[in-house]
Amino acid sequence: MKKILSILLTLVLFAGFISPPFAEASSRSDILFRLQLKAIANKTYSYFQDHTDPATGMTYDETRYTAEGKKDATHTSPTNIGMYMMSTVSAQQLGIISKKEAVKRIKVTLNTLEKLEKWNGLYYNWYNTSDGSLKKDWGQFISQVDNGWLSAGLIVAGQAYKELNQQSSRLVDQMNYTTLYDPEVGQFRGGYDVAQGKLTDHHYGLFNTEPRVASYISIGKGDVPSDHWWKMYRTMPASWDWQSQVPQGYEANYDGVTVFEGHYEYQGIKFVPSWGGSMFESLMPGIVLKEKDLGKKALGLNNKRHVQLQQAYAKEKGYPAWGFSPAATPDGYSEFAATPLGTSGYKDGATVTAHASFLALDYDPEAVRQNLKALRKLNTYSKYGFYDSVNVETGEIAKAYLALDQGMIMVSIANYLKDGIVRDYFHKDPIGKKPEELLEKEAFSIE
Repeated sequence: MKKILSILLTLVLFAGFISPPFAEASSRSDILFRLQLKAIANKTYSYFQDHTDPATGMTYDETRYTAEGKKDATHTSPTNIGMYMMSTVSAQQLGIISKKEAVKRIKVTLNTLEKLEKWNGLYYNWYNTSDGSLKKDWGQFISQVDNGWLSAGLIVAGQAYKELNQQSSRLVDQMNYTTLYDPEVGQFRGGYDVAQGKLTDHHYGLFNTEPRVASYISIGKGDVPSDHWWKMYRTMPASWDWQSQVPQGYEANYDGVTVFEGHYEYQGIKFVPSWGGSMFESLMPGIVLKEKDLGKKALGLNNKRHVQLQQAYAKEKGYPAWGFSPAATPDGYSEFAATPLGTSGYKDGATVTAHASFLALDYDPEAVRQNLKALRKLNTYSKYGFYDSVNVETGEIAKAYLALDQGMIMVSIANYLKDGIVRDYFHKDPIGKKPEELLEKEAFSIE
């Protein structure tokens, strides 16, 4: 075993198999874990290689293995497209593909994006991957959150490869988020139904959810005012008694806006809730936003608490693994969460998804290492990496791979092994750089 470790370490250090921070590796287990993550990334990216249409550069939404055989869902969303581009950047940074291949792949996608049918520069929710036509039988919806992830992917790709910057930046500039913003409330609508000519009735009002990426980007672009950041709810007002807890906290003033800095509490630990209590609501934005580095008293601290409390919840329930987040089920797709962490918490369903573990890498890598070991024991590791979910009580596996979840895994691994490389690319762009003070200045009431 010692000889094998020595050989592997030599490969790491001298062949560039994985780059720093190996100099800081403190143990053999850490070295092996990093090698394991690289191997997982290899398998995970092969999903994109095998399920992205070479003519359009658009990735299938999912693939499933059933009793009848393999079934591909040959449609895609703006989020999937954004995650494919960021996953391709990640794969190149990890040495899985060459820069030449990465640029070629993303160039095909950008050319397709230029031709797709849009609404005010924003993209519809579903396109057919074969030719980029609208999947009209699923409606004609413009989603704020999905467009946000596409913008993020374009920004990262444009900074990673200067030869793509002009084209990617032009596409982002054309995405007019003003059309979805409600200036009277200071919040975004969920989206717009083009066929009905109607904005959604609901707003994205809660701060600790994944739509905050689109909020950050729209502020960076100048489409909406920066005070929008402060007009989202950290918790719902204490008077709204339908929520799962009565929040405690105090009022603070940021840029002339009064913010109720509220929090919930679980097992004696304070945190700012997400809507459902799932991992990706809280931590997915952190794959591009420097929340850990810049939001040390707010989002970064809260992300750490959610990782800690997801583990605590699983322990309380007696589950052998943790990581609760929306995921595929054997029959479809459902929302799962560590229920107490949500304003209106989703069920946990005894269902664990691998992407939730990878999102936690920057906050508790040792716990992630142990959890991935537990997931492997549940037979969830296969051709394209980890199957999307497993019921930890029954052992039933959703033998599916989702482009969204594969993307979160790829980018999380690249950020961990390459010292935040995807976040660095995002913040290098003026759109990512401009709103950084919003992350820095806030202090949640959870310290």
